Amino acid sequence: MDGKVIVSWSGGKDGCLALHEVLAAGGCEVVSLLTTFTSEYDRSSIHGVRRVLVERQAESLGLPLEEVFISKDITDGEYAETMGEVMERYASEGVSSVVFGDIFLGDVRRRREDNLSKAGMRGLFPLWGRDTAEVARAFIAAGFRAVTACVDSKFLDSSYAGRQFDGEFLSDLPSTADPCGENGEFHSFAYDGPIFREPVPYSLGEVVFRENRFYYCDLLPP
Repeated sequence: MDGKVIVSWSGGKDGCLALHEVLAAGGCEVVSLLTTFTSEYDRSSIHGVRRVLVERQAESLGLPLEEVFISKDITDGEYAETMGEVMERYASEGVSSVVFGDIFLGDVRRRREDNLSKAGMRGLFPLWGRDTAEVARAFIAAGFRAVTACVDSKFLDSSYAGRQFDGEFLSDLPSTADPCGENGEFHSFAYDGPIFREPVPYSLGEVVFRENRFYYCDLLPP
């Protein structure tokens, strides 16, 4: 890997581990993290983490944060147009690639690569094709720490929301759930580890059920 890259940053464990591996490999310059936030909620899209906590993540990582605001009712076409404009701007500034934490969802990867190609950019997938149980254990063994911010009730009950992502969490997962939540079973917030200058402080708020499907644990800034 070489040149300038940005990191698609949900704030979760997979993107965090992907960033870690890119930094360890060397040869490229990470110029920014990029996170989409839902304007109406002022929270990261999908994960539902408060924007201030994602900003503090970036501060602890020592990286700029590109904040892209989208509506909760945005269409796929509008999203593609918005992100296309952002990618074209980065491409014009010499950024060649975007780093993703995806592991095995081929349709997601193809969509990302197709959209990036329109801006003359490419995707980097440091975790691609690895066994997800091994990825989960590698994240924990490296000294990273994360907490679950959202769980899908189709796969897990509310007790999994707000839990530490650790060995006990992995052992408690039902066999139907992927260890990395790659199918959307759960989403996380990484708050400490070897690439953080200091832990990102937070406290657990209430767990709420939204959209008749998802349990969100509100992570509160101090």
